[in-house]
Amino acid sequence: MQAIASHQTPATALAIPPTMAAAAAVRFATINQAAELRPVFTPAALRDLKFKAHDRKNSRGETIKGNGTGPAGVWVQIGAKVLIDLDALDRWIESHKVVVAK
Repeated sequence: MQAIASHQTPATALAIPPTMAAAAAVRFATINQAAELRPVFTPAALRDLKFKAHDRKNSRGETIKGNGTGPAGVWVQIGAKVLIDLDALDRWIESHKVVVAK
């Protein structure tokens, strides 16, 4: 009887709910999937981030600065399929934290 009890894991050992653990295992996601996993971004907002990922030129030849998601490695494009590296997106978001000087 004691052998069976020793193989059971205590409830405190499972700190991450199973649904969160499955979401944490996903590294690449489509734009719609990423919007579900990171609800702060809508699919339209993610597409806008993709459009503005790199520096580009306007009609007068002036350079418009990109948002930095391209060089950060957030976007993976295979043919027409666009995937988001969620780890890189999280790092890019963390890099934009505002720190108030005291």
